[in-house]
Amino acid sequence: MSDTIGRTTHVIHVGTERLEHVTMDAMSVKSKHGKEEIQNLRRDYRRAQLLEKNVSADPFEQFDRWFKQARKAGEIEPNAMVLSTADGRGAPSGRVVLLKEVEAGGFVFYTNYNSRKGKQLKTNPRGALTFFWPKLERQLRIEGQVRRVSRSQSEAYFQTRPRDSQLGAWASDQSSVINSRRELELIDAELAKVFGDGPIPLPDSWGGYRLVPSRIEFWQGRHGRLHDRLEYFRKKGVWMIRRLAP
Repeated sequence: MSDTIGRTTHVIHVGTERLEHVTMDAMSVKSKHGKEEIQNLRRDYRRAQLLEKNVSADPFEQFDRWFKQARKAGEIEPNAMVLSTADGRGAPSGRVVLLKEVEAGGFVFYTNYNSRKGKQLKTNPRGALTFFWPKLERQLRIEGQVRRVSRSQSEAYFQTRPRDSQLGAWASDQSSVINSRRELELIDAELAKVFGDGPIPLPDSWGGYRLVPSRIEFWQGRHGRLHDRLEYFRKKGVWMIRRLAP
């Protein structure tokens, strides 16, 4: 059959529901502005493969391998990850945060405890992390319990931050409504005067979280969308590996 941009779409008929879905996709992606259609933006992954015989039995060791390779490949901020959380009703939200440590069996990031994510994690202390490294045609998915790190650990990390970032943690009541950018800048400037050249302490509302994984999936893009997916999961306290369909 022909889609809305005059091309022929070959559909495998696997029931009425699948056929209707394909038809709607073809109709809905036509550009209103005459620009390149979103449906034509694709990449065939051929860079590498992911086989059971080549991975570590320890998912943290495997993560370390992939993370080092992402850095070597020149990925922009390889420690950037999407943190997904949900409120008490199960409504999800996501945002990009930065991984800062991998230790004590978990993945650590820092933020404002009064932010939207902080409030959601207080109500529903579970989260998911997603890394995407396009140069390597890889993604990494991690799910588990989220807990605050100790105050001393947060203080130690806070003192490594650039001074402007330390001031920003004080100036921003993250996720609250503000009147203007100018208002935020004035607060920041006033705090700079208050602290002067002295040390800037850790705000009570700011600190770290550790996501302790229950499952970690390593995803390698493959030709024809027949991707490799290896999932690590715990069974009686031991990490096991299984392959998932792409």
